[in-house]
Amino acid sequence: MKLQTKYLLLTIILLTSFLISACDNADKNDDKSIKKPELEELSDDKVIKGTLPKGLKWLTNEIDPVFASEDAKKGGVFRASLRSFPQTFRSVGPDSNGGFRSYLDVNKMSLIEMHPNTENIIPGLATHWAYGKDKRTMFFKLNKKARWSDGVPVTAKDFLYTIKFHRSKHIVAPWYNNYYTKEIDKVVIYDDYTLSVSCTKPKPDLAYIVALGPTPSHFYKKLTKDFVKKYNWNIVPNTGPYQIHKFKKGKNVIFKRKKNWWAKDLKYNRNRFNVDTVVLTVIRDMNLEWEHFKKAKLDTFRMPYPKFWHSKSKTKVFNNGYTHKIWFFVDKRINPQGLYLNSDKEIFKDINVRQAFAHSMNVEKVISQLLRNDYFRLNHAYEGFGKYSNNTIRARKFDISKVKTYMEKSGWKRGKGGIWIKGKIRFSVPVTYSSDVLTERLVVLKEEAKKAGLELLLRKYDNSAAFKKILEKKHTVASMIWSTKFRPTFWSLYHSANAHKTQTNNVTNTDDPLLDKMIMTYRNSIDTNERMGLSVKIQQRLHDLCYYVPTMKVPYVRQGFWRWWRLPKEYGTKSSDDLFDPMGVGLAWFDKDIYDQTKSAMKSGKILKATTIVNEKYKTY
Repeated sequence: MKLQTKYLLLTIILLTSFLISACDNADKNDDKSIKKPELEELSDDKVIKGTLPKGLKWLTNEIDPVFASEDAKKGGVFRASLRSFPQTFRSVGPDSNGGFRSYLDVNKMSLIEMHPNTENIIPGLATHWAYGKDKRTMFFKLNKKARWSDGVPVTAKDFLYTIKFHRSKHIVAPWYNNYYTKEIDKVVIYDDYTLSVSCTKPKPDLAYIVALGPTPSHFYKKLTKDFVKKYNWNIVPNTGPYQIHKFKKGKNVIFKRKKNWWAKDLKYNRNRFNVDTVVLTVIRDMNLEWEHFKKAKLDTFRMPYPKFWHSKSKTKVFNNGYTHKIWFFVDKRINPQGLYLNSDKEIFKDINVRQAFAHSMNVEKVISQLLRNDYFRLNHAYEGFGKYSNNTIRARKFDISKVKTYMEKSGWKRGKGGIWIKGKIRFSVPVTYSSDVLTERLVVLKEEAKKAGLELLLRKYDNSAAFKKILEKKHTVASMIWSTKFRPTFWSLYHSANAHKTQTNNVTNTDDPLLDKMIMTYRNSIDTNERMGLSVKIQQRLHDLCYYVPTMKVPYVRQGFWRWWRLPKEYGTKSSDDLFDPMGVGLAWFDKDIYDQTKSAMKSGKILKATTIVNEKYKTY
């Protein structure tokens, strides 16, 4: 669980719809009242040295529970798939922001990391840390055993180089240029293994911002204008458990576990990252991936969709017990999936119409009839944030009588075909979306909405076209899902500074003075209790304004797997995304004895026990 990877890096990921990172345009369209420092490139000899302040309270954490199994064994080959071959092995710059990036990021350790169950800070590259009195600085003591994959020691200068690297115009990465100039102020070196990192101003949750990863200055040496081309396919030294071993363009990428990885014996790393080799093969079609899995050419298969879990799994490999199924509930921040209403469109300027629209959406029917009640209704956009979440909010349910009340309140009446009309305006709205998976769900919503007097016009685009249309604010309704950060973020999504203009994340064009005031107070506060209270109030205000209609959530991991893959007794952590991912949390291991037993049974036709595991330890619904 890399802090830098999870909470700081910009990611735009394709999910069941398409997912736009809230970090992206927020920093491109920042509050004009906040002065942005100019981009500064550190010179090769610019090393800021200092004297450690007196009275620092050094902290560490060796008391949280381990989450790996003592039964785990090293060895084996894990085979998984990629939807497409990466366009580059760079982690910054053009074409670097694809799905493959996650495999690079999980092998980059940060100064400190986060325990996946307690969410407490645990050691990473640093063994100890301390907080500065200015509330914008943290101090770190590096583990002197830390090494790059080429054997070179990790030192404080590698963190100073992180700033130089990400501020450089040669990497062609404006977001990083901006972030490492506007948010990160400086790195101060006290000796080879002691440093501090400062933000430009006091920050809440400071540790999650200053938890930088190092950058190998000895590898890059001097950045030049040919950086993008020069390093497109270079295998960069890293500090994590795996490294790219070899690859065939367009076909596969193979990672190897480092046998003598410097961090393998750290408390929270023991019995993790067990697989020797990870083979990622390009398989562009989900159905073809399913066929590969059934033939044991892939070791696991994600099964969130009901048709795979309930129907397609009724096949020989599952019925004969050669493959198993697991349904593991998690307790983590929910990515807000739903319908975003563009209030710059005349029809949605009226709050009564927005509320009528919300009550026209029969999400419960989609869940019960189409999704077999496997999914859950999402109540609002900020579930799973603990005390930062407003757990009293409930989503508006399908209710034709309430639709009638709201529409008549604003002077609408039923017209031809039962659709509401007001003058020349017809309650008919196009819905922009980008995934085939959503089509059948939206069709159900369309059929139900018509009963309430609303006509939905479904408009499917490819991902890039939908992304462009929505950011240009040309949509009326957008069916989409956003990523989340460690704490709720509101400014980029709902502040008026980002309304009525293109290329911002305020796709609803929310413009509310009361909301603006609360958002800015929340954004500038470093008091935890104040921020929690404001977060709850902001969410209530957003619910009242009704620019967003939440649809559904999937608070679990559901996978098929070949029975020779083993998991700990707890199966996973409360924040697991993939129980078997060997390079993420890395808890699974290969059991050679069970492999031989299974292969023998398959050859002879022997039937083993069919197994479905359901674990609800972290279920909160």
